[in-house]
Amino acid sequence: MKIVIVGLGTIGKTILRSLSQMGHTIVIIDESKDKVENMIEKYDVTGIVGNGACMDILIEAGIKDTDLAIFLTNSDELNVFACLTAKKAGVNNTIARVRNPDYRKQISDMKDELGISMIVNPEKETAEEIFNLINLPSIAQMEHFAKGKALLAEIVVDEGCSLIGETLISLGRKLNTKVLVCAVQRGDEVIIPSGTFMFELGDRVHFTSDANSLRDFLAEAKLEKSPFKNVMIVGGDKIGYYLAEDLSKKKYNIKLLESNLRRAEELADILPKVTIIHGNGTQHDLLMEEGIDAMDAFVALTDIDEENMIVSMFANKMNVTKTITQIKNDDLYDMLGELGIENTVSPKRIVADRIISYIRALTNKRGSNVLTLYRLVNDRVEALEFLAKKEEKFFNKPLKTVKTKENCLIACIIRENEVIIPDGNSVIMRGDNVIVVTTHKNFDDLNDILD
Repeated sequence: MKIVIVGLGTIGKTILRSLSQMGHTIVIIDESKDKVENMIEKYDVTGIVGNGACMDILIEAGIKDTDLAIFLTNSDELNVFACLTAKKAGVNNTIARVRNPDYRKQISDMKDELGISMIVNPEKETAEEIFNLINLPSIAQMEHFAKGKALLAEIVVDEGCSLIGETLISLGRKLNTKVLVCAVQRGDEVIIPSGTFMFELGDRVHFTSDANSLRDFLAEAKLEKSPFKNVMIVGGDKIGYYLAEDLSKKKYNIKLLESNLRRAEELADILPKVTIIHGNGTQHDLLMEEGIDAMDAFVALTDIDEENMIVSMFANKMNVTKTITQIKNDDLYDMLGELGIENTVSPKRIVADRIISYIRALTNKRGSNVLTLYRLVNDRVEALEFLAKKEEKFFNKPLKTVKTKENCLIACIIRENEVIIPDGNSVIMRGDNVIVVTTHKNFDDLNDILD
């Protein structure tokens, strides 16, 4: 496909890095000459310096034969206007970043009229992910497949967890609820486990499950935690606002700490069910005064990663059950586990994964069978949902007779409304949705899993 990317901020660069490995023809546009030249040096792309909403610039980029245009500038208005311009030029698929809460409803209502195929809001989508982590206290991360029928969840093996000392074989005999362990992160090591793999304290375990069976598995594994009640949020920018708004619709007691007086007063007006505290949420005395030690969940959302890390470590020391930390700098991820920071969110990664999934779905119409894509363990593992749309030789054969590549696992099969956690006797049939977890990159077809 030919793809035009307008705006080379953190999200634009993250998407470009992923797409550059997938064989697409890419044209980048930004008003910063340095950014464009830097990306041209790093990747095999064409670059143009200029305003990506200007028809002349878009024509220079070859917009008339473009399959997808992605507008990620810092201006919501420019992104929406640029989609209109691209539609006028004949582009069928456009993506716009729209961040302002004031535009949320009207842009959504007018999406088709404006020629926008997909709207991404990094802050809103990050808030939704954090909300899910708080609403399911035992889960460190969760992704959805097949319109929510199947889940890929991450747990941390804590003290008292019944998984400790069990192998996959022995665990399968003891548990009534069927799940499939796909990948385990142990320190710096990533393992696609075999039947003899034994769980240890501190393992981060990724597994697939029927959405309806998740809570049963957590209870059996002694991982179920009491529902949360008290939540503290540090940082009242867009993510903090969206999160507090979502939580306030449930029965949570929420305290939001915001250092900017004007913003704190604004939040107090628009979030009447939330206790807004004006003050620096990184100060020890303020955190103690506002009862951090009585919190079930603590969310660090300042603009400075290092501040988020420090206050999260303090929250852990105060025995807060779940601490969630915003991290923007990819270089910091490798040290987080050593610091006891387990639950992290990254707006650019969340949105980049959504856009890459959309692109894979578009490519699906042109030959690829990938419906959904998620990246796990700091991009070292991919979880892909394939559509088995054409007949293959290995269909209707027991999986135990199908030889797949090393570090490649068939994790789930969805057949109409049935979620199948596969074993050696399971088969793939035409029309199935098949979830594959692998350390290999850029699979486009189910055949790619074969050795």
